[in-house]
Amino acid sequence: MVRLLLQALVRWKEQAHRKPVLIDGARQVGKTYLVENLFSKYFGKVLKLNFLAEESHKDIFLNSLDPKKLISQIELTLDLSFDPAKDLLFFDEIGECQRAVDSLKFFAEQRPDIFVCASGSNIGLLNSFPVGKVHNLELFPLCFEEFLMAKGQKSLINAYREMDFGTVAHAKLYEQLTDFYYVGGMPEAVEVWFEDNGESTLLKTRKVKTIHKNLINGYKRDFGKYASKREAGIIQAVFDNIPEQLSRHVDSSVKRFQFKGVSPKRSRYRDFESAIDWLVKCKLTSQCYPVDCKPRSPLKSLRRENIFKLFFIDVGLLCHVLDISYQELKKEQLAYKGFIAENFVQNEFITLGYEPTFSWMAGSDATAEIEFLYKDSDGNIIPIEVKSGKRVRSFSLKSYVERFNPEQTLKLVGTQCKGSRSNSMFWPLYYAGKIMKLTTPEK
Repeated sequence: MVRLLLQALVRWKEQAHRKPVLIDGARQVGKTYLVENLFSKYFGKVLKLNFLAEESHKDIFLNSLDPKKLISQIELTLDLSFDPAKDLLFFDEIGECQRAVDSLKFFAEQRPDIFVCASGSNIGLLNSFPVGKVHNLELFPLCFEEFLMAKGQKSLINAYREMDFGTVAHAKLYEQLTDFYYVGGMPEAVEVWFEDNGESTLLKTRKVKTIHKNLINGYKRDFGKYASKREAGIIQAVFDNIPEQLSRHVDSSVKRFQFKGVSPKRSRYRDFESAIDWLVKCKLTSQCYPVDCKPRSPLKSLRRENIFKLFFIDVGLLCHVLDISYQELKKEQLAYKGFIAENFVQNEFITLGYEPTFSWMAGSDATAEIEFLYKDSDGNIIPIEVKSGKRVRSFSLKSYVERFNPEQTLKLVGTQCKGSRSNSMFWPLYYAGKIMKLTTPEK
């Protein structure tokens, strides 16, 4: 299984002097696999400390944070020699050891020649962090391109990367997109789905369902591990409500997250602010901020902290929580469940680094809504509408164009299309991850 973030890690390695690299991401998105199975091939060997699995590894950092002394203690603990020119120090689940986190500052200042990599799934919850002393990278569940890479069909990957809009390519890519809606991008689920062991699709769907169930239960156990009992209850209430609220919008844009009804005796943003912040920091949810005025750069200046949409970490987990079966996703009656497509697009954008995302609504009554706003390199704000089914006409986009006369518009749809009329562009949903190419005018 190949991960696109490997390219960023290789670029980091090739620098003459570097800060320690820190890979942040939710649990089970493949951080350890990325380092041990993919990135390790660029080194002589990897000296790994796992602070979650081995409590004793924390003792290495008790007396001193001096890199020279730490390396000596690591060699002694692991019974391995360390070659600074060829080997990698890997601190796995570093968030479990605050002293190890603090040591990154000293590696950055005193030994920028050493290859130091750390990973963690609760980095955002740390009490202190060596700001400016680490090279931050984020790993998310597999995006659609990585899903295609895991399938291993080179011709299909090439068709996606070259943005083939032909009939044959569309049929195959759309088939994989609906598979992706069910399987999602959690590595364990993807691995089971593409295993070539002769198992039926039905058996594989059952295995994926079990994996999703275990992942959700694992995330919920973490609520109690990293938060107080009272806070854990509120965090879980918000976590459970995200899919529920998303699923209310079958053939319309996802609405802002409603606080009323999430937890008894709580109905204001302030009641849930810390819980939502916890889930965002742990990468289990992401936010999209609607703006109700003329969009302009910077978009962040227009957002209101208590008005936002919340999306789920992974579309496969989303469908699991809502008990949407593989068979349902393959049938036309689910073609208009736009919240799945919208969550898919959100996750593709987040993987590309667009976080938070933004949308537009026509005033507080939201009589017209545009799912996403994208700012190109020239500062132009491009409205992006998401239509999961075959109906592509839209009152909302027409309303937006009449009000603001944008340089360009983009519609992502669930049908085969490639076209443009004046400054209006139409593309299939599965190309959401190619947004930078989509918004580059053809020459």
